[in-house]
Amino acid sequence: MQVTAESKFIGLGVAGNFAGHLEQAGEASDFVAVVVRDTTAPKALFPFYVPGHPGQLGVFPLSEKAILLPEAAVSGDEKVQIEPEVALWCELEYAGTQVVAIHPRAFGAYNDCSIRRPNAKKISEKKNWGEESKGLAANLLPLTGFTAGCELDDYRIACYLERNGELHVYGVDSAAVDYSYFHRQLLDWAIDKFNHQQDEGPAEHIQGLLAQAGHPSHALISIGATRYTPFGETHFLKPGDTSCVLVYPASRYSESDIREAIRTRQFGPDVSALLQAVKTR
Repeated sequence: MQVTAESKFIGLGVAGNFAGHLEQAGEASDFVAVVVRDTTAPKALFPFYVPGHPGQLGVFPLSEKAILLPEAAVSGDEKVQIEPEVALWCELEYAGTQVVAIHPRAFGAYNDCSIRRPNAKKISEKKNWGEESKGLAANLLPLTGFTAGCELDDYRIACYLERNGELHVYGVDSAAVDYSYFHRQLLDWAIDKFNHQQDEGPAEHIQGLLAQAGHPSHALISIGATRYTPFGETHFLKPGDTSCVLVYPASRYSESDIREAIRTRQFGPDVSALLQAVKTR
């Protein structure tokens, strides 16, 4: 299946669901005042696409082929990084305006490409700067459930940057099951945020955004970025690069298999591959 602007969904991301990522991204201080129930809990649910929104969040940002850098990133005034993630395509179940259940139906590779803006007031200010500012693989894989033993449990997240013909490891190859919150714990946390998260600090009022979007029947939820390698932490996207995020089954492929697949551009049907050419307007 493919997700398009006609798919009638809201796009949301989970902030702080992989230990160490926020610190590497220079964002940990944004959440100092955010109260969490336990230290491993994600920090907030943030929007990256809200159909019907009058501002930037109303622009459809997803692409399977390209990342268009903002002008300030081309000049060097701002820095843009890949954020490798798993995204879940979910059905939303409502009771009135309240979300009472989230049913993940598919998953795939996602690039929560982000501008590093230390003074941004909201997470979303770093996330959607227009068309082709985010990435979602064309090949989403079916998910029959989201409990221990589900299809996603076998998968890992790999991230590479292809620059000048060389392939650099950008993100730490990580198991999906190593997310801080996963399975039912993550869904219960997200339901609470859908219904109760307020416009406080870097977070936004999700109920208000759902209303703006017309209480859509689906959500694309990116469930958190993995940690960077030293190369990924210190290198930022430039025109001519290729961003590579792959979600692959560890029982069938090794890291070297994935690197070879990127080089040959040949991917098995059980791999969700997202390769985006980095461009300017």
